[in-house]
Amino acid sequence: MSGPGTPRPGDTVEDFALPDESGTTRTLSGLLAEGPVVLFFYPAALTPACTAQACHFRDLAAEFAAVGARPVGISGDPVERQREFTGRHALGMPLLSDTDGAVRERFGVRRALALAPTRRATFVIGRDRSVLEVVRSELRMRTHADRALAALRARRA
Repeated sequence: MSGPGTPRPGDTVEDFALPDESGTTRTLSGLLAEGPVVLFFYPAALTPACTAQACHFRDLAAEFAAVGARPVGISGDPVERQREFTGRHALGMPLLSDTDGAVRERFGVRRALALAPTRRATFVIGRDRSVLEVVRSELRMRTHADRALAALRARRA
């Protein structure tokens, strides 16, 4: 994908590798091996809005499992902070650490603001790395998981 454009439904995204909250390198292709991935970008771990967003994904874990998909969080936070985030809220999903912002850049969710350089956006990605749905909302935290789940259910129907 060239340029800073945001992938749209139908686009294919490139594979990438980032460390998760345990420091283990995870690739998008590896995460997709078992089914679709709901990749949700958030500005900063442990902040109230991001916690609400991530906890709603956690609370819908069984529903995502039922459609064969898994949520994966991603932010510019270092591995240690992602580990604290998942530990404090028992998130139970991979949280990827994009400290240099390369993946954020590739998904077109970079914000000029130094304080919160990542826009809040969610990408539902099929096993073939095609984008199935894109959810954007800075203010409605629950809409990310809700709309991702609705898109996955619609595909299976």
